Amino acid sequence: VRHIVLPSVAPEHKTLAGPFARLFPSADFWVTDQQFSFPLNLPDRWLGFPARTRVLPTRSDGAMWGDEFEHAVLTAKASASSVYQEAAFFHKPSKTLLLCDAALSISAEPPAILTSDPSYRRALLFHARDAPDERVEDTPEVRRKGWQRIALFGNFFQPGALRQLDASVWIAAARKTPMPELGWAGVFPFTWTVDTPAAFERLSNEGAPFVAPIIQIILSRAPEATREWLGVVTKWGFDRVIPAHFDAPLALGPAELRKAFAFVDEGRNSVRFCDEDVKFLRDSLEGLPPDRAL
Repeated sequence: VRHIVLPSVAPEHKTLAGPFARLFPSADFWVTDQQFSFPLNLPDRWLGFPARTRVLPTRSDGAMWGDEFEHAVLTAKASASSVYQEAAFFHKPSKTLLLCDAALSISAEPPAILTSDPSYRRALLFHARDAPDERVEDTPEVRRKGWQRIALFGNFFQPGALRQLDASVWIAAARKTPMPELGWAGVFPFTWTVDTPAAFERLSNEGAPFVAPIIQIILSRAPEATREWLGVVTKWGFDRVIPAHFDAPLALGPAELRKAFAFVDEGRNSVRFCDEDVKFLRDSLEGLPPDRAL
């Protein structure tokens, strides 16, 4: 291992970057330049990064990765307190575009990694229930049901089809759960409406590539930076895309990827998702004024 790259500022990627880098002490460790922490913005060393941490340039200069890779960093400062970064890498020999969060594809079936491990299967069953006192069987249909709800959770945080249960209901049910093996001391504080399958179908769109809702909201507030980044990335001759989340690899070329970002050309943040699903995300960012001074 000669190089390790943290291509994002997102906590879910940043948390393990430092420990991973320490496993390979002779490798160069690169991070995008807008790293931050919340609620206190701490120095990089306090984030667990090794002393040899280096800032990843905005663009590769041709000599940086030899003739094997090119990269381009997207920085979208959608507000005074919100920054999104994505470092896209093009692996020339395999014609593969490597992305972190910028584009996704979600199919109806849970990925094999989730069905191959008992703890992951337990999570699928946990979320497949409609009530805290329900017992479900470990079947492909039930696993699929749990997976689709996890996908809605992961993309919308507070999906529109989710309903919080009154505390008196889930606290009482926890003590007599029929499935204690699912964990959380029997706590299951929510349920789902009959609209859930339709919400997932709208999200999945039969696996068509899309930009994650929260990221689309941010990038729609920084269209110039997004278009500039896309102008670089779509000149690379890739024929497949490997994102860090959900389905991979994806058989996509530059034109198909650019289509997923059509919203940056529309002058408004239009989404294909159910309005009630994106309401929480929109409300969360509603009070943040745009600030494109990068």
